[in-house]
Amino acid sequence: MLDDRAKLLLKTLVERYIAEGQPVGSRTLSRASGLELSPATIRNVMSDLEELGLIASPHTSAGRIPTARGYRLFVDTMLTTQREQFTHPSLAADQPQRVIANAANLLSSLSQFVGVVMAPRRTSVFRQIEFLRLSDRRLLVIIVSPDGDVQNRVIFPETDYSQSQLVEASNYINSHFAGLSIEQVRDRLKSEMDQLRGEIASLMQAAVEVSSEIMTEGQDDVVISGERNLLAVTDFSSDMGQLRRAFELFEQKAQLMRLLDVSSKGAGVRIFIGGESQVVPFEDLSIVSANYEVDGQVVGTLGVIGPTRMPYDRMIQIVDITSRLVTNALSHRK
Repeated sequence: MLDDRAKLLLKTLVERYIAEGQPVGSRTLSRASGLELSPATIRNVMSDLEELGLIASPHTSAGRIPTARGYRLFVDTMLTTQREQFTHPSLAADQPQRVIANAANLLSSLSQFVGVVMAPRRTSVFRQIEFLRLSDRRLLVIIVSPDGDVQNRVIFPETDYSQSQLVEASNYINSHFAGLSIEQVRDRLKSEMDQLRGEIASLMQAAVEVSSEIMTEGQDDVVISGERNLLAVTDFSSDMGQLRRAFELFEQKAQLMRLLDVSSKGAGVRIFIGGESQVVPFEDLSIVSANYEVDGQVVGTLGVIGPTRMPYDRMIQIVDITSRLVTNALSHRK
């Protein structure tokens, strides 16, 4: 356990390092902490903190920097946040894809780091299906989800349907199956096939298959904004190897999905510090994340990815505000 003096010195060291990006020496700590301690006493405390693995001494400097374990202790027990008044645009109640893209941009612009948003899972339930005849044996299938999300797909059936047949098929589907999942519709169609005319039955089967493809494709996608912001971060611009590894992470969306999926397991804003676990595999990257909801149900995760030397208090507020904006925009769309 750390005594109050050691905690204050560690807190001061982390805050100075986050603000300035330079190893913090004993003399600087003595002035910044407000403690009337001799440089020798401070050096002894620093030595104890280093033995505990909370700080480290770069070989190029006599000062100290926080380790992942030191950041974790700071974030969990010493971090205080002061509410800032952020100037941010509201997220209009719009198509979910646009809300998600705008949220990623907002996270990036407010943080000046990388904004990431895990898109909500598409529901397999539909509200309405319509067919539009484009030309001979070429149809547009339009699928509307309960929340108003519109997807479409061109299909090429073997039969050349008239527009009246297409209207009949869509009316039948919408009156009998609206509100059911695609799987339920598929099962119902199997049992009702004999009661339907052959050409209408095959058209509805085609619609169900297309709907199933649309509902599942691109699920759990990750929207990323502001990768180039890392070029301006001193921690990365001075080490191209670190920067390259960071960009590789953004290219491997499957890995980002795993990171966000882990962060979705808890409530509130969560912080993952690089190097402290396998959750964030890069020592110089941290993630501040939070869930967002639709009508009270958690449907996705968003966050900011930046250097471990980030102003965590500000990032917490940015992520918290954005998650509330997304929740509000997706829950109150008309």
